[in-house]
Amino acid sequence: MASRFSAQSVQQHICVANALLKPMKLSFLSQGWLSRHVAACRQSLLKYLFLLLFLISFMTVLLVSNFTPATAQLPRQEIRGVWMTNNDLHIMKDRAKVKNAVSQLRQMNFNTIYPVVWNSGYVMYPSTVAQRTQIQPFVFRGSDGHDILADLINQAHRQGLLVIPWFEFGFMAPPTSELALNHPDWFTQKRDGSDTSISAAGEVMWLNPFHPQVQQFITSLVLEIVSQYDVDGIQFDDHTSLPHEFGYDQYTVDLYTQETKKNPPTNSQDPDWVRWRADKITAFMVQLNQTVKARKPKAIFSVSPNYYNFAYKFQLQDWLNWMRLNIVDELIVQIYRPDLESFIANISRSEIQAAQQVIPTGVGIMAGLRNRPIPIRQIQSQVRAAQGRGLGVAFFYFESLLNYAPEPLSERQAGFQALFPAPAYRSARE
Repeated sequence: MASRFSAQSVQQHICVANALLKPMKLSFLSQGWLSRHVAACRQSLLKYLFLLLFLISFMTVLLVSNFTPATAQLPRQEIRGVWMTNNDLHIMKDRAKVKNAVSQLRQMNFNTIYPVVWNSGYVMYPSTVAQRTQIQPFVFRGSDGHDILADLINQAHRQGLLVIPWFEFGFMAPPTSELALNHPDWFTQKRDGSDTSISAAGEVMWLNPFHPQVQQFITSLVLEIVSQYDVDGIQFDDHTSLPHEFGYDQYTVDLYTQETKKNPPTNSQDPDWVRWRADKITAFMVQLNQTVKARKPKAIFSVSPNYYNFAYKFQLQDWLNWMRLNIVDELIVQIYRPDLESFIANISRSEIQAAQQVIPTGVGIMAGLRNRPIPIRQIQSQVRAAQGRGLGVAFFYFESLLNYAPEPLSERQAGFQALFPAPAYRSARE
């Protein structure tokens, strides 16, 4: 652009010089001609100055834009994930089926698998921690006796997919589990003395997240996984929490009384009582994060909660505070809504928008259940709504991606391929 104005610049300088010459040196010219000449030169000079100021302003805008904070410039790795649940165990136990499943995911341009490793009070891998805790550690093994988690990791990594094991049940366990039967003092209760609640998984009890032995047990399981396996991270979902009705066991009551000099409120949703218990869970999650990072610094510490208002008020899960404390590397908010309008309203929440500015963020989408198939059109509309807002997606659960569907397999596969026409590779957090 400078060369474009060089000739004109020379002409403007000549005009300025001529206009400044003393009149006595220009006596052979008429006074009228001189006045008109000076006025024309001054007008040209003003145009020149205007162009110069415009260029300076333009360059200033460019320079300022380059000083945008780094967090807004970092590319976010797109999440294209799927959970593998207990419903998928018949696949996970068979090496050939696992290989085929991973190949299908790779062909559809997925990049992350979240296999369940903790469900119903049991583990899905050989665990000395579970054995010490009197939990049968060899219930979920492969068809030839192999370690199903190790096999899945190996096959997924060969095809470039991340594997982030998932603690599905969190602090939940069925009352008939060995964990509940052998360690009743590890579980909390409601104010009326009852100790179970009804969940999507049926009747469950809740481990006391404030009890040091419970915290040590969960920490040991997590540490065992990140130490023994080549995992890319670890994930905790909406069950790494506590329903607000719980926390009236003797251990927690004594701890609260000791710290606050008063008894727990009879109202389980009392704001101070909610805050105290939520902060205790947060403190545990901070310690758990530090333990994971000390053993495997690049491990992705992933959380998959419900939307914040519900998670905090009803489950004492203050995951927004976890993010403020910088312990969350990846967020996937579960938004299981059949209605598109409701789905869009939930993925547009301010806390999700804030999260995606700093970490990979996605939404959990229901792909179907055995008794409730979901058409590919509904899935596509939700995925596109998420993509349009810069969000990744994770599907619940693997087998319902292609099976239990109302449309033919070929149409189902083509539908996912259209959503992800090109690969989106991920890597563990550096």
